[in-house]
Amino acid sequence: MTPAVCHRGVLFALVAAAALIPAAPVHATTTPDPSLRFRPCPESMPVPAAPDRVECGWLSVPLDREHPDGERISIAVSRVRASGPPEERRGILLVNPGGPGGPGLAYAVTKRAKLPESVRRSYDVIGFDPRGTGQSAPADCGPMGGLFDSPGAEPVPSGHTAEKAYLDSLRRMADDCAAGVGDALEHLSTTQTARDVDAIRSALSERRIGFLGVSYGSYHGAAYAALFPQHVGRMVLDSVVGPGGWYDFDLRQSRALLRQREVFFAWVAQYDRRFGLGGSTGQVRSAYRRARQGLAARPVNGFGPAEFDRAVYRALGRTERWEGLAAGIRAYLHDGSTELLRPAAPFGGAASRTYESANRVVKCADGPGPKQRRVTADLRRMRRLDPQPVVTGIEASACAYWHHIPAHRTRLGSPEAPPVLLIASERDPITPVEEARQLRQRLPGSRLVTLHDDYSHGVFASRGNACVDSAAAAYLVDGTVPVTDVHCDGPGLPTPRVPNE
Repeated sequence: MTPAVCHRGVLFALVAAAALIPAAPVHATTTPDPSLRFRPCPESMPVPAAPDRVECGWLSVPLDREHPDGERISIAVSRVRASGPPEERRGILLVNPGGPGGPGLAYAVTKRAKLPESVRRSYDVIGFDPRGTGQSAPADCGPMGGLFDSPGAEPVPSGHTAEKAYLDSLRRMADDCAAGVGDALEHLSTTQTARDVDAIRSALSERRIGFLGVSYGSYHGAAYAALFPQHVGRMVLDSVVGPGGWYDFDLRQSRALLRQREVFFAWVAQYDRRFGLGGSTGQVRSAYRRARQGLAARPVNGFGPAEFDRAVYRALGRTERWEGLAAGIRAYLHDGSTELLRPAAPFGGAASRTYESANRVVKCADGPGPKQRRVTADLRRMRRLDPQPVVTGIEASACAYWHHIPAHRTRLGSPEAPPVLLIASERDPITPVEEARQLRQRLPGSRLVTLHDDYSHGVFASRGNACVDSAAAAYLVDGTVPVTDVHCDGPGLPTPRVPNE
């Protein structure tokens, strides 16, 4: 029996061994797929070195599963074997970092390095690039309606002419994706990726699969549970995207970002000596708007309002980035420099283009998009909430002009799946905690681990919280499902470095 998880002096008992989720069997139970063979990763597959050997392979799957004898694509897969002895092995743990659009080949190494040792000893960690990303038939939407222009167009249109130009860019983006992705456009959905995951499971001769999905990876895991509940072993869904359409999710995220930005303003004001942007929330908000307006009027070396909003979007999701954002605003207002507002992107060049392409293609393949008139109406509503909202994450608006309209939305969850462990940060603006609460209704018997007084995206093996990590490790290794939801104390807001103190 694993120790109970603590929160505010309250002990949460864990279920007895009779309720444990069975581990995936160690021995083969299905005929292995000969198309997947692991070897040392070649230079063409960008996987970092690992203390334990990392291997790579390719799995051939149909592009269209209704025509299995037609065109095929190759899915890039990576593996780091369990570090413990055979008797500790629990099977495979497939990890997915999110997106949509994020490659996951290297994640088997980078995420595994942060996992509790007991998990590393128990599981072969499997990473992969979902179809349309990275090394797996990458999507290419070309110019994407001007998305990669530098500086980018004003992302928050005001007035009829600007709104018309904004809608026209969405239409051109949809046209570019149809031209660039071609016949694959309708086959890059989360449902199809979930079928690829089951093909990986079968190729590795596992009856059930362990799964760790973060952000969009949670949506992906829930889609797998809907299709293959009998093959779900122990599934952890962290920073959850809930059920429903992508466009509605994007709007909820944008409203949460507005709330988070106000918290950021108040935090910066609390440390006026450090940042010099004002000692009140209103003064900091005014400084923020001066910076954005200045960049809109005169971009600096290709850095304008679109680039500024992307930097804000990225920073608001992780409190450890707040200090850099505040310092960047101050530097721009003082000497016109934008260097501190240009964080290193997770991908660059072609990888960035693939990410942005796959993001739209997957979202639009997962279900019908909004009506065109609704896109304009929602932009106006956002501006009524605040004249300068952060709309960077409303990517599914392009689905209003999509060339292939799916008949149904991606199904998530199943009453036939075993209990799943959901994890959420109480104040995460990227995937608000309400998303996890909604998804739990699709997964009976599941439990929610909430990190209170936390404002960041990505929790398990990310925030360094012992309460969260021990609950998730006990679940993954021993199959221990908490009797009730788990509540963990978070770190609160960070304390910045104050000069001369």
